[in-house]
Amino acid sequence: MQISTASESDMGQVIALWEACELTRPWNDPVADYRLALANETSAILLARADRDLVASVMTGFDGHRGWVYYLAVDPGHQKQGLGRKMMEAAEQWLRARDAPKIQLMVRDDNDRAIGFYNALGYDVQPVVTIGKKLGPESS
Repeated sequence: MQISTASESDMGQVIALWEACELTRPWNDPVADYRLALANETSAILLARADRDLVASVMTGFDGHRGWVYYLAVDPGHQKQGLGRKMMEAAEQWLRARDAPKIQLMVRDDNDRAIGFYNALGYDVQPVVTIGKKLGPESS
């Protein structure tokens, strides 16, 4: 398995993977998310390929205070093989290279499967409330 950084030409495959993993939501534009991640030096989308097939991805970024992870996806046909763990290790490595002191991510509170996965990797549920505000008609 080879891990690399995504490019504009990978967008269709990556978004199809996110959709296959049910990560997209009607109120978030995955194309805009993808392009914004690629346009900034403080974020990246990491990809795992088996031969030429895209099998996993993770979006990561560093805001200067915390590292963040979004869109961790493993192709349904390749799940339960340790790829999720490898992608999180790659995201952690990317963030360590930028001296991020901590990594955080958001999981919907009813997604017990994802919460269990992250707990098994040593992540803890944090006692915080996420508060947000849309900045424009198409913001998420």
